[in-house]
Amino acid sequence: MAKQQTFGNKAKAKKAEEKPVVKIIKGFKGEDGHPRFLEQFVKLDDINQVDKVDINR
Repeated sequence: MAKQQTFGNKAKAKKAEEKPVVKIIKGFKGEDGHPRFLEQFVKLDDINQVDKVDINR
């Protein structure tokens, strides 16, 4: 039996489904008054949605 799908075909199919992943960094003042930062990776449908993403403590 012959192969129906090659590795190249599999790789192309995965790239078509990928959504952009961005790293969101949020700064805030901690209880002790020192700056603290939250970092989170988020998958977005559209890169223009970056301003609408909210991460919480």
